[in-house]
Amino acid sequence: MICLTAQGRDLSAAVDPSFGRARFFVFVDEQMKVIEAVENIPAAHGAGVQAAQTVSGKGATTVITGSVGPNAYSGLHAAGIEIYTGASGTVREALAAYDEGELQRATAPTGGAHRGGRA
Repeated sequence: MICLTAQGRDLSAAVDPSFGRARFFVFVDEQMKVIEAVENIPAAHGAGVQAAQTVSGKGATTVITGSVGPNAYSGLHAAGIEIYTGASGTVREALAAYDEGELQRATAPTGGAHRGGRA
C-alpha cells in the first residue's frame, strides 16, 4: 500500500510537501484507488516519529512526499517502508510520477529536523 502526504482527502488534493507535519495521509492500493485518508495531527514535538508510526501502523510499504526529516526517515526506514521524495502537484500527479520513475528514492533525510508548524 502507498501512502502520500496530502493537503486534502482525495486524489485531487495537493501533495503536502512535509511528511511529519502533513495535513493528511492518503493511503492508496495497487490499483491506485484511495483506501483511506487519515488526518495527521502532529504533536508539538516528535511529529516525524508520530507520523511514521501512523503510516507504519496502517500497513504502508511506500511513502510519497515532498521531503522527510531525520526522525521520520529513521522511523520509516526501521519499519522497512520505501520513501520517495520530490513529489509535487496533486496526489494523482504524484502517483503518476512515481509510476513513471520520476521520483527519487530517499536514502537519507531530505528535510531538516524540528521545522515546527505546517509547511
